[in-house]
Amino acid sequence: MIIDAHSHVHDPVEAHLGLLDEAGVDRAVLFATRPHPERARDLASLRREMAVLDEAVGGRAGTVEAYREAWRELDAALAAHPERFVGFLSVPLDLDPDRVAGVVEREVVGRGLRGIGELTPPPGRAGLVEPVLRAAADHGGLPVVVHGSAPATAQDVATLASLASRYPTVPLVVSQLGGLNWMQAVELVRETPSMYLELSTAGVVFAVRLAIEEIPDRTLFGSDAPYGDPVLARALVERVTRPGEVRERVLGGTMAELAGLG
Repeated sequence: MIIDAHSHVHDPVEAHLGLLDEAGVDRAVLFATRPHPERARDLASLRREMAVLDEAVGGRAGTVEAYREAWRELDAALAAHPERFVGFLSVPLDLDPDRVAGVVEREVVGRGLRGIGELTPPPGRAGLVEPVLRAAADHGGLPVVVHGSAPATAQDVATLASLASRYPTVPLVVSQLGGLNWMQAVELVRETPSMYLELSTAGVVFAVRLAIEEIPDRTLFGSDAPYGDPVLARALVERVTRPGEVRERVLGGTMAELAGLG
């Protein structure tokens, strides 16, 4: 099974399905999103969507209420295409730990979703993820995906590794190959058995090759669509691997295990 481990709700969702079909991808992990760059038709409209993205990845997405519209879009996509999408839910990080635990129990576990993410702590404050990891551990080790590219810092990646060591039953996925901090991310994931590295939007080809060589059992094919393209992301993984078990794990086998897919 080929699984895109990182994608966001598209408007319209049929456009996303077309990309997956073209890439030969069976299923995609789907995250809620507030920005929709795929809606933009000119530079001005793209700037508006990217301003929303800057707010989100900067950890300024706000309260539960601010998430609800994005959650509704996710619900609609999952309900319409349960055979294609694997639902993960972002959780506000500006709540006290008890409320975080309640959101995870009610909105993630209670709705039958497979994991948590993509979390976007403010730069320099990756420690805010800890209550989510604690709640994920309380529910059997739900996988947790954390934004790894800018504005996340090298210290954030180190903090995530430290937290992962404290919650070893929780698979903690650093997305986007850790961005500019990819070499540090590869080293820390290699040394931390409960950490995983998702490979989308890599800046250089050899970063993907080296990541897979160093941690073949804990690297995940992902596109970060609509910011990336499933066709190109899959082609890159296949370009730097040989047919066989490692490629199969990267392209979906490992993600299937994390998400509990048969």
